[in-house]
Amino acid sequence: MMADDPKVRVRFAPAPTGTLHVGGARTALFNYLFARKHGGTLVLRSEDTDTARSSADSETVIQDDLRWLGFDWDEGPDIGGPFGPYRQTDRRDRYALAAARLLELEKAYPCYCTPQELDAERAAAEAKGLPPRYSGKCRTLTAEARSDHERAGRKPALRFAMPDRDVYVEDLIRGSVHFPAGTIGDFVVVKSEGLPTYNLAAVVDDSEMAITHVIRGDEHLPNTPRQVVLYEALERPQPLFAHVSMILAPDHQKLSKRHGATAVAEYREQGYLPQALINYLALLGWSPGDDREFFSLAELVGAFSLDRVAKSPAVFDHGKLQWFNAHYLRGLPDDERIALVMQWAGMDESVRALPEFNDPHWRALLDRTLTEHVHVLSDIPKEAAAIFDDGFAIDPAVADALEPSAARAMLEEFASIADACEKNTDRWAAAVTRDALAALGVRHGVKGRALFRPIRAAVTGNDHGHELPLLLPLLGASRVASRVRRALAWKDRPPSD
Repeated sequence: MMADDPKVRVRFAPAPTGTLHVGGARTALFNYLFARKHGGTLVLRSEDTDTARSSADSETVIQDDLRWLGFDWDEGPDIGGPFGPYRQTDRRDRYALAAARLLELEKAYPCYCTPQELDAERAAAEAKGLPPRYSGKCRTLTAEARSDHERAGRKPALRFAMPDRDVYVEDLIRGSVHFPAGTIGDFVVVKSEGLPTYNLAAVVDDSEMAITHVIRGDEHLPNTPRQVVLYEALERPQPLFAHVSMILAPDHQKLSKRHGATAVAEYREQGYLPQALINYLALLGWSPGDDREFFSLAELVGAFSLDRVAKSPAVFDHGKLQWFNAHYLRGLPDDERIALVMQWAGMDESVRALPEFNDPHWRALLDRTLTEHVHVLSDIPKEAAAIFDDGFAIDPAVADALEPSAARAMLEEFASIADACEKNTDRWAAAVTRDALAALGVRHGVKGRALFRPIRAAVTGNDHGHELPLLLPLLGASRVASRVRRALAWKDRPPSD
């Protein structure tokens, strides 16, 4: 089937055993983009056969994360569809029928090997420097030997009899991938407790759900020759395969917790915007073919193609993701951004308790002051609390800014101006514009750094920070006057022993 066939059907099939990893989110994204680009269908399937680890809560969390990212799907466990059910635990009868068909065709056989026997085989192969591969000894068991095992209480698994021939996988990203004869042993398709393995369940589900393209992570590439021979044995049409390279950490190891956040939920909790995460994930392993970096989800749909997906692994750069997030944060509509800033700023009790917290003008000032300095929303509570913490210590490195007599005289007048503006916010805003501060400096013979450094040192205790024409109205006249006088008094203290 050609990629532009209107009957394109793809699926994203997470196991509901935890949260949605960023690697899974990118796989979901590529499936979403491919389906929408070609007017196809996106199926969400829950691969929950690991009953010990799967949960309904995890399924819900994954769906919530997908929706937060902006994805929708056309069929799935939550909305149904013509090819349901969409949970594997609800499809066991279908796997049982497929297993029975393999037995009928003598393509599979019962295997009575115990875990201990299989471990011993594996250890023996490793000792010889060989890859672990099942010996196939149960393939030739007589009916009498099988009966003996049954009477002994051994419950058999069902193994597929791997044909002794080369297998080629034609991958839309990697090209032709060759698996030589003899490299894959007979593999289990039904476990001894009766549950299907991933390979059988995936083949049955993908074929019965009419999936045309399987787009998934390359960790599944070794499964693909096994699935190919299962499709052939069951006489079912094969989908086209496209295996996306894995995402590595900056040290080129597998991305894990020790490298920072790995789950979509963690990025959500840290205050990343979904549009930033989507944009960044799209460019991990895919290129639009030019230097463009910023895409909406709709624009990604229009630009996406599998032939521009790279074969080599992509490296996850948290700094680059933060850069994307800052771009999208600053580009939000003002009302939306201000609401987010206040939501996060209010997580600090001291900020939420400020009398001006609900003043619209003050909220806009806080937004303008903070969003030029933060990359993620979780930085906001700490940044906001620091701005309004009157108990800061003056950095000794900037104390010299308070020493010149001209600077002190200028600060004295500045405190008096603040006193006079205490009850008139408009007057205070006019008194701290860049031009008004420059005029203050002229009166005392200071300008540039000699003007702004003493003010910043007195008001913040630091040499660098937010723009004074934004910060000073935000702090308010009364707070500024108090801080300036405290700084002047601090400088007047006698030296300690």
